[in-house]
Amino acid sequence: MIGSLAAWIVKVIYFILPGIFANITPIFVKGIFKKLAFPIDFNKKIKGKRIFGKNKTFRGILFGVLSSILIAYLQLVLYSESYFQSISLQNYSTTNILLFGFLIGFGSLFGDLTNSFVKRRLSIKEGGQFMPWDQLNAPIGGAVFVFWIYNGENTLMLWVSVMLVAFSLHLINRTIAYYLKISNERW
Repeated sequence: MIGSLAAWIVKVIYFILPGIFANITPIFVKGIFKKLAFPIDFNKKIKGKRIFGKNKTFRGILFGVLSSILIAYLQLVLYSESYFQSISLQNYSTTNILLFGFLIGFGSLFGDLTNSFVKRRLSIKEGGQFMPWDQLNAPIGGAVFVFWIYNGENTLMLWVSVMLVAFSLHLINRTIAYYLKISNERW
C-alpha cells in the first residue's frame, strides 16, 4: 500500500513538473532582463488597489511559460526510456508537447495571477498569507488549462492528487524557506 502510494505521488509530481517550474522560474530570473520586468497590470489600480501587484511581471510570465515548455520537452525526450514511461501519467509521445508545456505553465501562472487579484481585493499584502489558495492556485490553474489535452487514465483521482500533492509540497517548500530565512512568511 505505502509503496503504491509513493509510486503514485512520484507520478503526480512528474506530471506537474512543468507547472512547478513555471511557478518558480520568475523568482530565479528576477535580477535579469530588466526591460521585461514591467508589471502585467501596467501599475493600474481598481478602487485604489493594484490589480495584481508589482511582482507579477511580463518577464515572469514569459520565462515561466518557457521553462514549462522546456521541462515538457525534456519529459518527451525521457519518455523513450522505460523508467520514465513507468512514472508518466501522460503519453508524451502522442502529445503536442509545445501545447502541453504552454498550457500547464500558463495555467499555473494564470492561477497565481487570479490569486493575486483576489488578495489585492481583500487587502492582503503581496507575499501575505491566504491559505489554502496560495497553495492551490497554481495547480488549479494548470489543471483547468491542461485538462482537455490530458490523455491518461484516472482523471478524477489525478486532479484530487494534484491538489493534495501540490498543497503539501508548497507547505514543505515554504517551511524550509522560512527556516533558511529566504522567506519571512512560513506558509
